Amino acid sequence: MANPRRSRSPDREPVPDVKSEPRGDGVLDHGQMAKPEPSRQSLRGLDWFIFFLADVQTGFGPFIAVYLTTQKWTQAQIGLVLSIGGIVGLIGQMPGGAIIDAAKSERRVAGFAVATIGCCALAYAVWPIFPVVAGAAMLHAAASCVLGPAIAAISLGLVGPRGMAERLGRNARFASLGNGVAAAIMGTCGYLLSSRAVFLVTFILAFPTLIALSRIREREIDIARAHGHAVEEDKEVARLSSLLGLLRQRALLVFALGVFLLQLANAAMLPLMAGVVTTKSSEWAPMLIAFCIVVPQAIVALTSPSVGAVAQQWGRRPLLMLGFAALTIRGALFAMVHDPYVLVAVQIFDGVTAAVFAVMIPLTVADVAFGSGHFNLAQGIVGTASGIGGSLSTVVAGFASDRYGSVTAFMGLSGVALTGLVLIALLMPETGQRARTA
Repeated sequence: MANPRRSRSPDREPVPDVKSEPRGDGVLDHGQMAKPEPSRQSLRGLDWFIFFLADVQTGFGPFIAVYLTTQKWTQAQIGLVLSIGGIVGLIGQMPGGAIIDAAKSERRVAGFAVATIGCCALAYAVWPIFPVVAGAAMLHAAASCVLGPAIAAISLGLVGPRGMAERLGRNARFASLGNGVAAAIMGTCGYLLSSRAVFLVTFILAFPTLIALSRIREREIDIARAHGHAVEEDKEVARLSSLLGLLRQRALLVFALGVFLLQLANAAMLPLMAGVVTTKSSEWAPMLIAFCIVVPQAIVALTSPSVGAVAQQWGRRPLLMLGFAALTIRGALFAMVHDPYVLVAVQIFDGVTAAVFAVMIPLTVADVAFGSGHFNLAQGIVGTASGIGGSLSTVVAGFASDRYGSVTAFMGLSGVALTGLVLIALLMPETGQRARTA
């Protein structure tokens, strides 16, 4: 067997636990490389980076509309700003992934993006005028486009393909905990102080986010592994080393279509259900909707690590099918159940879907793009499909609800989820084999 070797970037030191020789061709020998052993400091740093980043991103959720309304903005102006951010976020998915694939330091790109988002939050708080807010919305969306791929790349660079399932489960847990804690803190600040305080808190939270990022040791992130480079001796993988080879992969195209159907079915369900709850129980609607958000987040936090472990044992397809099945059942139950309190219990199925896909989307992309050197661009492709599906979902479901009623709209969304289940069952190949042999 050939000696274990790995590629080096000029500005990085070799990982101490891997004996390697420089190759100069940018290709990583996954099959013969020693198992990565990142330090506890780096792994904990990644945990807390994800936690605090979720805190920061939560500040740009529904709080924007509330804050701008208090600043005497019209709903048209608010909608325009949100649309600008949404369009930039959609267009930037693939370029964001390509930037991470080309980066020599994922940490530096992530740090720059976090700093940008912190400055955007400060701009919202200090200068709530249209040009400033619109520019901040564009910069925030652009920065967010590189953060998702950066987290996945850092994770892959630290733990390698075989450790990716467990790591992604842990990532999902800390992201879910961060979202929950941030929502509570910012909601309290908004209530006790003002809606402006939410964005000042967001700006302040950017600092512990950057501190946590600095705890991840640069030398332990293998640059070739983070970009998904190929095993030189593996001809099946080496053929994917070009971008064209990646785009010809049936698994990637089928999975992107599956994620499109996922978001087409899922994105409109909670807003549509919120409208139904409000008409049936307007007094308790805010509390019920809050529980509808908290229940799935709690399930994600509790079960995501188990999803990663099960994915290694069962493979990817069974869990993908489980996620679509839970979404199908949720849509059907929303159509049939009329008690607002029972609707909250139905959100358990949302937690199952969220826990599965929080782990399985980046994990399956890592499987499919393994060997191409374009792992993060592949994430951008799938992210674009997800964004298009989510954008269409609210429009189509809203039209169906207004024209035919909420029952028909929910059954239609359930049917879309069932289509995704059939697609995965019939056309999606099992991708976990490659990661287990890497």
